[in-house]
Amino acid sequence: MNTANLFSIVFIVVLVAGLILRFWLAARHVRHVVQHRETIPTPFAKRVALETHQKIADYTVTKIRSDLILLLLNTALLIGFTLLGGLQWLSTTILHLSGIGMVHQMGLLLVFAGISAAIGLPFAYYQQFVLEQKLGLNTTTPITRKQFFTDIIKGMLLGLVIGLPLLWIVLRLMEKTGNGWWLCAWLLWSGFQLFKLYPNFAAPLFNKLVPLKDKRLQSRINDLMQRTDCTSKNIMVMQNTNQNPYTHAYFPGSGANRYTVLFDTLLAQLTPKEMEAVLAHEIGHLKLKHLAKRITMMLASSFVFFAILGFLKNQAWFYSGLGIDSANQDAIALILFMLVVPVFTFPLSPLTSYLLRHQTLAADAFAIKHIHPRDLTAALVKIHENFATTLTPDPLYCMFYDMYPPVMARIDRFKQ
Repeated sequence: MNTANLFSIVFIVVLVAGLILRFWLAARHVRHVVQHRETIPTPFAKRVALETHQKIADYTVTKIRSDLILLLLNTALLIGFTLLGGLQWLSTTILHLSGIGMVHQMGLLLVFAGISAAIGLPFAYYQQFVLEQKLGLNTTTPITRKQFFTDIIKGMLLGLVIGLPLLWIVLRLMEKTGNGWWLCAWLLWSGFQLFKLYPNFAAPLFNKLVPLKDKRLQSRINDLMQRTDCTSKNIMVMQNTNQNPYTHAYFPGSGANRYTVLFDTLLAQLTPKEMEAVLAHEIGHLKLKHLAKRITMMLASSFVFFAILGFLKNQAWFYSGLGIDSANQDAIALILFMLVVPVFTFPLSPLTSYLLRHQTLAADAFAIKHIHPRDLTAALVKIHENFATTLTPDPLYCMFYDMYPPVMARIDRFKQ
């Protein structure tokens, strides 16, 4: 048995095993949610109606089934692109239209991205406008159909404006810099990822910020800053934000020039004590240097992946084992790597998400040293009650799919 055939077999085995694992996890999650459909966790009993809890459970079950259908379609697409020769056919077809060169490679990448995005679009539309309305759920960030498609178009345009030049540079690096191209590409990618963090620190340039007017809350926050030895020049409110369950505030700047930015949606929900508790959690992330640790992990893991891609690009068995006739085609190497990596890395998901879950719990632990756990519990209850996410997820399912601990797991730790 040659190396290409062996790789094909390994790929199929890992793909099937991953598919079975995903279906098993989904079945566990559905069973766990259904078993707890009639019982609301105690901290939420006074805030969430049983009917709402049941609707969220039904939504979760239906969404999981929809996700599994999409998983099967994506798996079929993966097999079609690789083992059944679809990517080879697509490359040959575009080659006849464009000829050999950069236009062929860029065209192949664009068509592949378009096909991949088109598969998931109907499912996103169904979950947003059919499933949620059918069950009578109101999300915290409701959007119209016009906004839905406008956001998609904006995302596509942004991808073309930013993504195309980056892809062109990477392809040129692969063509011109020899076997060390992957290191240059990694440096480029790392610089881009660090640049993407820029708006988090320079958001005042792009979003409307106004000074916090609540003097009572301002006094509580200043006292909290002193207790946690955290400096903040000003306390600002970002207006017209879309709240999510994991981001509540951030701290642009550094040292004496650092200031605090709170989200207006959160201020409208919480009491001053609860807002103080949430901010104590965010200060925990800051004091424990969690962002720097995440960046380090991201850069280290991406270095490994680029090194592996640099090796595989020159291996004929990598191409032929995945249904490609000729080796060392730059655009095809990128596409094949993007297709194969999720297959082999999914079983490692609990390891990669452990750091973020641990950081959330560590920030909670920091917070309750400076505020009463009761206030943080009340804040978490209010924040999560408006989200169409189950309060009773399967723990093992969460380990694979969730980067953050379930809210009840966080609240239970406060009692300890």
